[in-house]
Amino acid sequence: MKYVYHFHEGDRTMKALLGGKGANLAEMTRAGLPVPPGFTITTEACKAYYAEGRTLPEALVAEVDEAVRALEAKTKKRFGDPERPLLVSVRSGAAISMPGMMDTILNLGINDAVAEGLSRLTGDARFAYDAYRRFIQMFGDVVLGIDHYRFEAVIEARKKARGVQADPELSADDWRAVIAEFLSVIEKETRRPFPTDPREQLYLAVRAVFDSWNNQRAIVYRKIHKIPDDLGTAVNVQSMVFGNMGETSGTGVAFTRNPSTGENALYGEFLLNAQGEDVVAGIRTPQPIARLKDIMPEVYAEFEAIARRLEAHYRDMQDIEWTIERGKLYLLQTRSGKRTAQAAVRIAVDMVREGLIDEREAVLRVSPEMLDQLLHRRIDPAAELDVLAKGLSASPGAATGRVVFDADEAEARGKRGEAVILVRPETTPDDIHGIALAQGVITSRGGMTSHAAVVARGMGKPAIVGAEAIKIDLERECFSVGDAVVRKGDVLSMDGASGLILRGAVPLVEPEPDEAFRTLLGWADAIRRLDVRANADTPEDAARARAFGAQGIGLCRTEHMFMAAERLPVVREMILAQSPEERAAALERLRPMQEEDFYGIFKAMAPHPVTIRLLDPPLHEFLPNYEELLLDVDRLSRDPSADPTALEAKRELLKKVRALKEENPMLGLRGCRLGLLYPEIYAMQAEAIFRAAFRLQREGAAAKVEIMIPLVGHVNELKAMRAVVDGVYRRVADDFGAELEYAVGTMIEVPRAALTADEIAEVADFFSFGTNDLTQTTFGYSRDDAEGKFLHHYIEHKILSDNPFAVLDAAGVGKLVEMGTRLGRQANAKLKVGVCGEHGGEAQSIAFFHSAGLDYVSASPYRVPLARLAAAQAAAKTREAEAPAQII
Repeated sequence: MKYVYHFHEGDRTMKALLGGKGANLAEMTRAGLPVPPGFTITTEACKAYYAEGRTLPEALVAEVDEAVRALEAKTKKRFGDPERPLLVSVRSGAAISMPGMMDTILNLGINDAVAEGLSRLTGDARFAYDAYRRFIQMFGDVVLGIDHYRFEAVIEARKKARGVQADPELSADDWRAVIAEFLSVIEKETRRPFPTDPREQLYLAVRAVFDSWNNQRAIVYRKIHKIPDDLGTAVNVQSMVFGNMGETSGTGVAFTRNPSTGENALYGEFLLNAQGEDVVAGIRTPQPIARLKDIMPEVYAEFEAIARRLEAHYRDMQDIEWTIERGKLYLLQTRSGKRTAQAAVRIAVDMVREGLIDEREAVLRVSPEMLDQLLHRRIDPAAELDVLAKGLSASPGAATGRVVFDADEAEARGKRGEAVILVRPETTPDDIHGIALAQGVITSRGGMTSHAAVVARGMGKPAIVGAEAIKIDLERECFSVGDAVVRKGDVLSMDGASGLILRGAVPLVEPEPDEAFRTLLGWADAIRRLDVRANADTPEDAARARAFGAQGIGLCRTEHMFMAAERLPVVREMILAQSPEERAAALERLRPMQEEDFYGIFKAMAPHPVTIRLLDPPLHEFLPNYEELLLDVDRLSRDPSADPTALEAKRELLKKVRALKEENPMLGLRGCRLGLLYPEIYAMQAEAIFRAAFRLQREGAAAKVEIMIPLVGHVNELKAMRAVVDGVYRRVADDFGAELEYAVGTMIEVPRAALTADEIAEVADFFSFGTNDLTQTTFGYSRDDAEGKFLHHYIEHKILSDNPFAVLDAAGVGKLVEMGTRLGRQANAKLKVGVCGEHGGEAQSIAFFHSAGLDYVSASPYRVPLARLAAAQAAAKTREAEAPAQII
């Protein structure tokens, strides 16, 4: 097996083998672009390294030695030669981009003799020793495992002693002194002298990059972004070019379009007299790329032309790393750029209009989760704002939370459900777990391409960077802006779109989709096969769902209507009734309330279908808590002044609650079982539904009624409940002297219903898979207990790949869905089949429902756009897979 490829040997189709960075370096090399020469060690070498117990295979070492000799010949430089020194960068590069998660080392190959030779060759001692100290600093951190702050402390002390503020103000002699201290720190920490042999440095660096595939931040990143753990990383070894050779040199990162807004204009930053890590590390605040046009107009024009060429070649927005060495431009990397949801949508739509991609590809370019991010809140324009400071608007969205200064604390408090905002001088890849659980992130240093900015944009979190007005004291856990002090735990708000940092909580408003959003979803609607409905329980929810493009309501939960403050006493009267007459009286008081509910929902959704689920939860959920009642009775019993009537009433209530109490209520008296024991409850609801529908029909609007019987496990349950519904319809229709079409169906949420779907389908007009309960009953999990007690362990240890309540378990629950659909349609060719659990709003699950042949999915209103896009992507990918292969 070949483990090493020179850049000229690969191309962009080899991403799985060469990693994204290596494949794109190869592609740019083949295109004749100014790329420093080098070679890539493949992802297969990484896998072999782990397979051999974290040992570099002998074959790999031989190939790397040969590749170094070829690189020396090509560059006319040699490793370790003070007269013609070859220095290289060693960078990771996975097949799926993981910005900042793995390790990089620059200037490898330098030692005392090479630094002195480099000084003579360039006539610039300061550059030579700056390059040397950078290498020791990176190598010490990445390879030898010495905390980077140990090195930063040495530099800060030197600057303080010299009375300067910035690194470029230190002289060659300063850097020599810093290097001596660095080497002393390393020898003290490792009990070994720093390695000076370039070949030894190279192999230690390669090992460190391979090891970084499994560092904690990379593992967390892969978990968040659902990247497989077995892909491995490639290693790119590339001859160095130097951006730290004075004011005619520099380094930068640029995007071919604005990654926050999608605007079609070059966007990025650069630093003069710096190396690449300076830009993303946030140690110095860079300049916007537009300034390069004034400083080096010819270089800027060349870069602008290359950027457009790369975007046209890859047909996507590019993220480009580049260096200028003494006025000459070099490209170090290009990749498809991370972008916000807003930018992703705009770029996809604009590229269709520019003729770069077609509508199908545009739909596939935007992840459904991005649309969810796009519906983020923003600060109410009418709100009075107490502005503390302003930084760079790195990632849009607004958030309010309590200030924390530590990523571990942000993670811990976030897991407890607390809203926190992470405030740091700058973030590093080690902070990713805290960013993931925070509402937003603020840094006092760094620019638009800093770690905080890139990671927050990828996660859809608001971010403000480079807020230099805030002075952070990590030891005291506070920051100051002038005389104002904000301490840990204080409430702060932030607006990632404007960069404003605000004192206290501010009102937030919901987002409004723009023209590009609507255009993209219009294309999605033309492609998808699945209908998309919404789960909505109120007219307001229904109207919101419709505004987001819902084609009906797939689940209206009537029990939510019973929980309103003015209704709960009547519901309790119905439950506690001592006779059928008392229960009938209470139900008659509830019926008009339910009728108005249904009328409003039908009207908001007309002429689209509305699926109303009859009462599902156990009755005890509407009654006071048993333990609290027990305590009340005990307290009143001990109180001599207690009202005897009140005490007796409490005792009667306790008696009823005790009678309804169940050991396992999720599998007890609920759903259709409740309807069978108390058919008058379902009859009341059916009457309210039909009366509301007939009222709307009289007004000239069409109500499309679908009544869903919950928790059916046997066909006879549905037969009995359908008879109740049909009987009520007949009576109400006669009262109104009219007819209307309606459907009666069931939720498939217990395995027996799926296994006997052919029998149930003979009675049902439709099936709706209730995948939340179906997952519980298939796995035998209680969701609350499972998620609270052991599911996280199952996922962390890869017993399960995903939380089955978040992503459908295709191998188990999915088989029941497929079986139920197939059996049901064999018995009833007109059977409509959908899903109304939370999985109806999750992209991976929607792709499964498409392949299983369902007719619709139903999701919460705010996830309707996501579901529309996911359904379109499932259809587009299916057609792509079915298309005949073309010979090129």
